[in-house]
Amino acid sequence: MRSEIINDYKINAFENKKHFLNQIKNEKKILIAMNAEKILKDDEKLRKIVNENISYPDGIGAVMALKQKGLNTIKIPGSEFWLDIIKEFQNEKSFYFIGSTQEVIENTIRKLKIEYPSINILGYQNGFINEEQKSELKEKLQNLKPDVIFVAQGSPRQEFLMDELIHLQPALYMGLGGSFDIYGGNKKRAPKVFLDLHLEWLYRLLKEPTRIGRQLNLVKFLVLLKLGKL
Repeated sequence: MRSEIINDYKINAFENKKHFLNQIKNEKKILIAMNAEKILKDDEKLRKIVNENISYPDGIGAVMALKQKGLNTIKIPGSEFWLDIIKEFQNEKSFYFIGSTQEVIENTIRKLKIEYPSINILGYQNGFINEEQKSELKEKLQNLKPDVIFVAQGSPRQEFLMDELIHLQPALYMGLGGSFDIYGGNKKRAPKVFLDLHLEWLYRLLKEPTRIGRQLNLVKFLVLLKLGKL
C-alpha cells in the first residue's frame, strides 16, 4: 500500500477500487475517508487514529495532494465504497451496522436485504448512543463477532467510537458519515455531471448553503497545497 504524509496525516493511494478491496480483504483496521476538511484538522487524537489505520482519498483535495506528491490515485467516495465491500464479501463475511436515526437504519437494512439477498447481517443500532447503550453495544459486538462493522455518525465522532470498539472487537471498521441517509433516507448524492467534474462539493453547497464554512476549508487547503505548505 503506497502512502504519503499530508499535514502529518498518512493517506494511502489506490489505483482502482479492486486494488483497495484486495488490500483490505483480511484487515482488521479502520477505513477512514480523507478530504480537505479532515486533513486540515489539528486534532492529535484523530491524527493518531488515522495514522494507525487505513485512510483513503474520499475528496478531490486528498487526490490532488497525493498526485502532487507523485502518487497516482483515484478518488474513492466512501458513500459508494461501503456497498462495493458488501457486494465483494457478502458471501464470506458477516456485517453489523451503526448509525443514523432508527427509521433510516431500518430502511437501510431492509433495502440491503433486498439488493444483497445473501448478506449476513448480524445486527444494527441507530447512531444515538448514550454511555449505557455503548456498554451494551460493546458486549453485543464481542458476542456476535462480526467481520465488518459500518459506523455512520459523522467525523470525528465515528472515528473515536470505532477506535474504542476495535480494541474490544477486532474487525474491519469503516466510517460512513451520512451514507445511510443517502442509501436508506431522503438525502440525495450529487447528479453524475457534478461527480464527473469533481464538483460534488459545489452541489452540496447549493443544496445546503450553511455548508459555506466547511467549503471554505477546501479553498484554504488548495492555497496551502499550491504554496507547498502541506
